Amino acid sequence: MTKNTIKNQELSEEVQEEMNDAVEEKVEQTQDFLRSIINPKQLSTYLVTKNLPFVAFIAFLGLLYISNRHLAENTVRKIDKLGKEVKELGWDYKSLNAELMKLTTQSEIAKRADTLGLRERTEPPIKIEVVKK
Repeated sequence: MTKNTIKNQELSEEVQEEMNDAVEEKVEQTQDFLRSIINPKQLSTYLVTKNLPFVAFIAFLGLLYISNRHLAENTVRKIDKLGKEVKELGWDYKSLNAELMKLTTQSEIAKRADTLGLRERTEPPIKIEVVKK
């Protein structure tokens, strides 16, 4: 295994000064960047123009979210309305079916036939035989 010999050696003063200068330069660049963003004069022009597409995209997503929510609520209302209508039609069907079953009983048919002058037969039917010659 080879060891890293550069870390174990002390740096010369020139190299240390160059490294310190590079670090200070980077710090100054970062501070200048932060100052340019926070500067109120450039804040309105720089940030707005740079982030305008993103803001428009967020607004578009907000509109999609609102319209989707509205559509979902309307769909739920329609489903509830149709569910109530189905229940009412089911009740109507059951009541009409019960009424029909009552009207088609033999006693009810006999009562209605009596109003027409027809009577229920009390004798069993007779078989008529035809004799061929």
